[in-house]
Amino acid sequence: MRGAAIDERDPTLVVRRQGQDGAVLELAGTWLSQRDLPEPADALGQLRAGAVRRLAFDAGQITAWDSGLVTFVLKVLGETATWGVAADRAGLPEGVRRLVALAEAVPERQTGRGGARPAWLTRLGTRAIAKADAVLVGLTFLGESLQALGALLRGRARFRTSDLFLVMQDCGPRALGIVTLISFLIGLILAFVGAVQLQQFGASIFVANLVAIAMLREIGGIMTAIVMSGRTGAAFAAQLGTMNTNQEIDALSTMGVSPMEFLVLPRMLALIVMMPLLTIYSDLVGILGGAVVGIGMLGLGPTEYFEQTRAAAHISDFLIGISKSVVFGTVVALAGCLRGMQSGRSAASVGLAATSAVVTSIVCIIILDGMFAVILNVLGF
Repeated sequence: MRGAAIDERDPTLVVRRQGQDGAVLELAGTWLSQRDLPEPADALGQLRAGAVRRLAFDAGQITAWDSGLVTFVLKVLGETATWGVAADRAGLPEGVRRLVALAEAVPERQTGRGGARPAWLTRLGTRAIAKADAVLVGLTFLGESLQALGALLRGRARFRTSDLFLVMQDCGPRALGIVTLISFLIGLILAFVGAVQLQQFGASIFVANLVAIAMLREIGGIMTAIVMSGRTGAAFAAQLGTMNTNQEIDALSTMGVSPMEFLVLPRMLALIVMMPLLTIYSDLVGILGGAVVGIGMLGLGPTEYFEQTRAAAHISDFLIGISKSVVFGTVVALAGCLRGMQSGRSAASVGLAATSAVVTSIVCIIILDGMFAVILNVLGF
């Protein structure tokens, strides 16, 4: 800070002892960056040698100062803080105190600095702890969602029915277009790949069996769940992430309204209800896609193809696919809501939450489908 008339005295620094374990830094003169300022190392060496535990400043004799003084004070405070020295800043100019507080409030950015890389065992332990914490958070969120579902069964859940129907409309009828396209193409591809192989044995008619069983047991539910994770799960994460950014979720908690019941429960119920219906629709469209190949490419008659489909498909296959779809829908809803509520309070965090929701949903869906396959095989289904 430059005054109208600046006393051009050279900057000086004196370390004066105060009591048994205290010291005072006496600063005087003109502390401007272009002048030859005292080095912090000189004062720090004297303070360390004197086993100082209390530090104060006396800047009453300073005639002018700029960022050079602020830099000096920051270096002294930063080094002495690592020794456990208590610093009294009252003797510094008010402007210096404000600038120092501002500099300490905003941490130094580490971008571009190499730094020592931790040992591999340290990195492994850090990652293991982070994964364990993530699993614990997920299980806690699952338990809270089950509590909200229990409150619904007891008639005590607090949410708006209009929100439930709006979410059901969004993840149901509005998703028919993309589900139709994906299911039809998947059924067509299954039939085409099967036809190439089965024609070699003169068993083209069994393309109907392949498409029907695959769509009912596996592909219909999985593909619908993956589509919904990218479409609806990401939307849930973005919506709740934006609400978290705007502190709307905190406001609900302050008013005594459970965010799990008001925000998560309607979304979970909507997908639990709509996923089986979308899966049934996906199964039918996939079988129709297989019929296009069977009738148009293999020369099978429509009655022959659909009769073969009816004979191949059993009620157990249908129920297995529907049961999976309920579980997959729950996973998509919970993953989207969890990532949204974990989102930070910035626009970038909302995008990362949506991406993380999709990845988490798809990974969980594939893992659960593998577990279903093993369990059903053991049970003889």
